[in-house]
Amino acid sequence: MRRILGIFGGLALGLGLSQFPEYAQQYTQRLGGAVDELAIIAEDFDRAATAAGLTRIEALGRYAGSTDTFLVDRGLSMAATFARYQHLRASLARLRGANAVERFTLLPEFLDTEIGARALENFQPAVPVTMEGFAYAGGGFLIGYLVVSGLIRFLMLPFRRGERIARA
Repeated sequence: MRRILGIFGGLALGLGLSQFPEYAQQYTQRLGGAVDELAIIAEDFDRAATAAGLTRIEALGRYAGSTDTFLVDRGLSMAATFARYQHLRASLARLRGANAVERFTLLPEFLDTEIGARALENFQPAVPVTMEGFAYAGGGFLIGYLVVSGLIRFLMLPFRRGERIARA
C-alpha cells in the first residue's frame, strides 16, 4: 500500500514539476514582450530629447523643473518607466543566461511580479518533450515518491510497534 501511494505521490509531483519549463518559457515570452515595448518608449523619448539637443537626464530635468504639475508628474512617470525598463531588461538577460536549475531557483521572482502573475493566469500546460522537462518530471517523481512513502512510514510507526509486541 505504501508503494502504491508513493507512486501516486511521485506521479503527481512529477507531473507538476514537468510543467515548470513550459511556465518558464511562457514567462520569458511575456517578459521579452514587455521589454520590447518599453524599449520602443525609451527610444522614442531619447530620440525626441536628442532632437531637442538634450540627453535623457536633461529632458527629465526639464520635466522636474516645470511649474506645471502635469509635466512634473509626466517626468516622474517617465523616470519610473526607464527604471522598470532597466530592471526588466536585466531580469530577462539573467533568465536567458540561466540553466535549468538556476531558472528553478528564480521561480519565486517569477511569481512575485505582475508579469509572472499574468503568465500564471494564462498558463497552458504542455507535455514535456525536452530533456529539461523529462528531468523535472523524473526529479519530481523521485521526490514525490520518497516524501509520500516516508510520510506513510512515519504515520504507521505506532501501529508497527503494536504488531511487534503482538508477535512476541
